[in-house]
Amino acid sequence: MINRFAGTAIVVLALAAPAIANAQGVPGGIERGAREGERAAGPVGAVVGGTIGGVVGGVAGILGVDDRPQFRHYVVEQRHPSFRYRDEVRVGVVLPSDGVTYYEVPNRFGRASEYRYTVVNDRTVLVDPRTHKVVEIIE
Repeated sequence: MINRFAGTAIVVLALAAPAIANAQGVPGGIERGAREGERAAGPVGAVVGGTIGGVVGGVAGILGVDDRPQFRHYVVEQRHPSFRYRDEVRVGVVLPSDGVTYYEVPNRFGRASEYRYTVVNDRTVLVDPRTHKVVEIIE
């Protein structure tokens, strides 16, 4: 049984890795990894692919590892006020359209410039500009 599971995991990883690597952040990585894993190896593949996708997505994220310190510095320099949100700020939360100010991400931050950022409960977050869904928290 263990050898069968290990073999399935290897197949899933090999088939899903290209799609997972392009996923945006942990949620995108989990979703794409599970989808590709299930396609390659059924339900077990979905579990393995989702796990691997989440890890890869968490490492890559929307803002690259090298851009994070510069982006944090940029946000601090802008001195935008923090919006007080009554619930936990986490990826997937949809922020209100009223009361929150969303700011453009400069082009120098690559694909992150497709998103907007704001400061919520003293945490900088990237937000999908169409849905106001938090897609990444910048720590």
